[in-house]
Amino acid sequence: MSYLPRIDRKCMILVALALLIRLFATQPGWVEQYYSRGIYPWLAFGGRSLLGWIPFSIGDILYGLAMVYLGYALVKGVRNYRNSSSKKMWAKDFLRSLLNAALLIYIVFQSFWGLNYSRQGIASQLELKVLPYTLKDLGIVAEQLQYRLEQTAPQVDTVGRLHFNQNRNLLYAGMAAYAQAEVEHPFLRYQAPSVKPSLFTSLGHLVGFTGYYNPFTFEAQIKTSVPVFLKPFIVTHEMAHQLGYAKESEANFVAFLTGKSATNADVRYSIYFELFLYTLSDIRRSDTTMANSLRQAAPPQVQRDLAAFADYLEKSRNPVEPYMARIYDAYLRWNNQPKGRMSYNEVIAWLVAYGKKYGRGAI
Repeated sequence: MSYLPRIDRKCMILVALALLIRLFATQPGWVEQYYSRGIYPWLAFGGRSLLGWIPFSIGDILYGLAMVYLGYALVKGVRNYRNSSSKKMWAKDFLRSLLNAALLIYIVFQSFWGLNYSRQGIASQLELKVLPYTLKDLGIVAEQLQYRLEQTAPQVDTVGRLHFNQNRNLLYAGMAAYAQAEVEHPFLRYQAPSVKPSLFTSLGHLVGFTGYYNPFTFEAQIKTSVPVFLKPFIVTHEMAHQLGYAKESEANFVAFLTGKSATNADVRYSIYFELFLYTLSDIRRSDTTMANSLRQAAPPQVQRDLAAFADYLEKSRNPVEPYMARIYDAYLRWNNQPKGRMSYNEVIAWLVAYGKKYGRGAI
């Protein structure tokens, strides 16, 4: 009896597992029932419980070690190539090893979190009809968000909210917002917190992130240098990823659901401020006059924070970010978000659908 080489058997097993995962992902109902509401919550809870108590990001350390290892492997690979008696055999072994590594990463990523990209999601849970929207719909949402900002802005404590620069206070605010939202939406129950300051905050200026979720360690990381008025939105967004809402538009919408229920005015303000930005951005693509009019009519506190945010973006500009943005855009498209980075703006479609079902006053 002949046997395939060990490396070939390993590759075939990995390919088979990857194909099974891909086939499973084509059935959103299965993913929702058996993974997103079945396996994943327990898996994520266990991961957060295991590492959440550690004050620094284990995932960031692992990413750093992975980069060091890749550098070492690259140097070693070049050396082996030069010393190899058969360049063709070296290339074959190298490609096989690369394929195995890529398949293994894909399987772990999908098993730990990535399958959530294929779930039915919050549209199914809230029975929302998310449809294409018009400029009129945008205007209604923008006016309601502006009304909420007019209500909330006078309650903002510009000195007091600086305590969100301490990760512990930011975490507590996010947990409180989820606890309040859970009363109305039990599926937003959040336990075993694991939100940490990013060890790569300096690098964040180059790649343009404000927060991110590590699907291998179940940790959420927050960039510490972002303006403080954005942080409550960012932390509730990243917590939504931890609960299995993988798509950026859904995580934004979950942040809205938690933020609008928050008793903390600074948290509510942060959520409405961010959604107002998304709405203005969407309107500006169709009607710049309307967008400018809405911006100019915003409360004074919003005007000051808009100016501070513009200053932050200007200082963050660098030649590397556009290339990293393209890579991230490709990642989002690959993971069932065909609009790429514009997927974040799709939260407006959720707000429109939510307003039509529950009334604009619910926004």
